[in-house]
Amino acid sequence: MAEQAPCTCGSNEKNRLIFPCSGQANTGQISNQAAIQLSDEGYGSFVCTALLASGSESLAERAREVQEVVAIDGCGMDCARKILEQAGVPVHQHLVITDLGVEKKSGNRSFTSDEVESIVSAAWKGEGKLQESRSGEKKSDGAGGCGCDCGGKCS
Repeated sequence: MAEQAPCTCGSNEKNRLIFPCSGQANTGQISNQAAIQLSDEGYGSFVCTALLASGSESLAERAREVQEVVAIDGCGMDCARKILEQAGVPVHQHLVITDLGVEKKSGNRSFTSDEVESIVSAAWKGEGKLQESRSGEKKSDGAGGCGCDCGGKCS
């Protein structure tokens, strides 16, 4: 499990929902396992992306009310992020496993614990944090740290 130092600014108790893509390739399976591990570590709650895609208004409403929504996509198809956006749910952190150095192997669901750990660590570090730019495009702010939006002051 990823070592996570306690946040001293008090804002690490975010209300987070984690939506993995859970695709059929190894990277989709890594997204699912990373979401489970993050939930087990207390980072947030692992929720069903397929339920949201099926039109669950109660899940969409819950996701709109939390402090942070994390989408974990296996590849650049961005299925989890697109499902969230179609449901009107803002994404605050978006991790794309292939962008984090894991090669997608279609037809092969095997993965290593090190690959899962690299994604879990990226989430804790806030590597996928997004912010609105002036043009309305989302971009990574590269904040890092504990992922609590303290700007690295508590790390």
